[in-house]
Amino acid sequence: MASDIRPFLKMNGLGNDFVVWDARAQPLRLSNEVIARLGDRDIGIGFDQMITVEKSALGVDAFMRIHNQNGGEVSACGNATRCVGRLLMEEAGKDLVTIETSAGLLHAFDSPGPFNVTVDMGAPRLAWDEIPLAEEFADTRAIELQIGPIDDPVLHTPAALSMGNPHAIFWVDDVEGYELERFGPLLEHHPIFPEGANISLAHVFDENQIRLKVWERGVGLTLACGTAACAAGVAAARDSKTGRKSTIHLPGGPIGIEWRESDGHVLMTGLTEVEFEGEIDLETLEWRRIGSGDSTEAGAAS
Repeated sequence: MASDIRPFLKMNGLGNDFVVWDARAQPLRLSNEVIARLGDRDIGIGFDQMITVEKSALGVDAFMRIHNQNGGEVSACGNATRCVGRLLMEEAGKDLVTIETSAGLLHAFDSPGPFNVTVDMGAPRLAWDEIPLAEEFADTRAIELQIGPIDDPVLHTPAALSMGNPHAIFWVDDVEGYELERFGPLLEHHPIFPEGANISLAHVFDENQIRLKVWERGVGLTLACGTAACAAGVAAARDSKTGRKSTIHLPGGPIGIEWRESDGHVLMTGLTEVEFEGEIDLETLEWRRIGSGDSTEAGAAS
């Protein structure tokens, strides 16, 4: 059988890493099993999400398809949107592009500083049935959910909202003081979240400064999660813990969040990085590096 060699880019946004395929000229669809194998850090390329850049049916710059490490398709990934936005801007020589996603149209634009990109993530969804939750809550700033004994819970009353995907944010005094790797899977699949949820521990440690640790739905612990950073910034502002502008400090680095008052949209700004260029034989799943990343100014989508 003939080989099917396809180029790819390995990118990350603050350590939240992706394999990015350009499928605009040559469509690409992989099974969940193949995606999971490629995402495995021991036997595959290793990534948090797989991103497929496709032609947009709406005529905007591109459609972005997102699969988590486990192969499941999801609607939103903020850091991936910033990375794809950078590639499309570099390719077209523009400072603003529009990306179609399953969660809607997102606008990415150039920001001051090398490889900084801002994405307008749209307005958060705050109503219980938009997140969605399995039961009605009049106020989603703190829903009834806890882990541990009823009279002495370990974690309790998270804020809940959607940034195109569901999020639960637990406010704690120390994000490292809890075994998120143990509680994360339980909370991700809790019956209150019919579509699962991203689970975050958040701590406001200074004025408009939030430390965040994230268990990402379908991925696990991650160095950075853009939609979780957006969700934490919104949740903090809703509860008057911060103003509408905050810096979210993730293990992979800081992300700037603004919940814009004029239209309710969330703007997210942070670094992007091309780690390397590669190619893979889709028949055998053997892959290799064929180029370096930002150190040699690699990077346009192809």
